[in-house]
Amino acid sequence: MTTTPGIDPSAAPSGTGCAECDAAGGWWVHLRRCAECGHIGCCDSSPAQHATAHFKATGHPVIRSFEPGEEWFWNYHTQEMTETGPALAPPASHPADQPAPGPAGRVPDDWRAHVN
Repeated sequence: MTTTPGIDPSAAPSGTGCAECDAAGGWWVHLRRCAECGHIGCCDSSPAQHATAHFKATGHPVIRSFEPGEEWFWNYHTQEMTETGPALAPPASHPADQPAPGPAGRVPDDWRAHVN
């Protein structure tokens, strides 16, 4: 079996939402999954940008979209996106009934004024 640096296909997602936003009662625009450890963080459009913060803190270079129907990967080191990659441990996305931005009940009415 071929391994890709920065990707551990057996690492399960840390949850269904951004770990740090959930802990703080925050919200996100879209979710990203660390392909190395499974950490779920919010995207760079989100106010807190936890996926990039996770990369900076850990050096884990590859993320995958955690949005339903999206399978792309992003490599922070090379600044490249790819539409393909290894299958990761399920689930492949947050629940389909979880809105984006989300989660339901925590997104402010003026959320567009808070995105990056």
